[in-house]
Amino acid sequence: MEFRHLKTFIVVVEKGGFTRAGEHLGYTQGTITNHIQTLEEEIGNPLFDRLGKKVILTEAGKQMLSYANEILRLSKEAVESSRISGQLTGTIRLGANESTMVHRLPSILKEFKNTYPQVTIELYPGDNKELRHKLKAGELDLSFLFDIEKEDNDLHIYKLIRERLVMLAAPGHPLTKKTEVGPADLQEETLLLTEPGSYRDFIEYWIKKGGVECSQINFQNIEAIKQCVMCGLGIAYLSRISVNEELERGKLVCLPWVHTEQSITTQLAYHKNKWLTPAMKRFMELVESHAEKWDMSS
Repeated sequence: MEFRHLKTFIVVVEKGGFTRAGEHLGYTQGTITNHIQTLEEEIGNPLFDRLGKKVILTEAGKQMLSYANEILRLSKEAVESSRISGQLTGTIRLGANESTMVHRLPSILKEFKNTYPQVTIELYPGDNKELRHKLKAGELDLSFLFDIEKEDNDLHIYKLIRERLVMLAAPGHPLTKKTEVGPADLQEETLLLTEPGSYRDFIEYWIKKGGVECSQINFQNIEAIKQCVMCGLGIAYLSRISVNEELERGKLVCLPWVHTEQSITTQLAYHKNKWLTPAMKRFMELVESHAEKWDMSS
């Protein structure tokens, strides 16, 4: 499998056809066709459905596109790394959710960039479902997951720390006077919820099991949830790490929620078929050293 064939394949996809790809690369249409046919023979499947002048990726083509981009990216990185002796180079495409990006990543990124200034880090925010999909599609090299612990046949996942979950209200809320708050106490309260999945599932499970009726408002942003809780709009169920500052300042109050055993885990993940570059390995080592200093009250 030759790099020039892979590059031709990628350009055909980007330009939407063989003719435009030939114009862009300076090849005849016959050369473009030959490159694509050679690739198709090697993988044993057609890469495109040819509908008149239009070409549409087949399922095999979609899968091949992900690998082709990764192969050429790693090839470029290998060349760049050999040009600067003793210095790590390249790019790390890193995913993380909002809580991790705000509360865990800054000190890690600062130390890594101070040590390896030639390495470029591209940050991609997202929720757990989106980040898992991007890892499996080859769109991310590494990703933090802020999720319950579960097996995944396609990913290597490393537990970093269990994160406490807390039920929150504004100071003076009637539920702050109770010595214990259970699902039944949420009857007719307004719940301010994060995106579907992960620890939101916990609170929804208890509400459904208890037959509790509450109004709900869904948010994409944790900062917005905190502000709305502080102004008395409703209560929320969030990770302790995301509200430490507000709790210390007395702007939020932890309710005595009965299900204190529930938690989620900050994890680091990558695809099982991913070749880890030296830069990625160094980043993972740095993350592990920082995680050793974290604790559940931080």
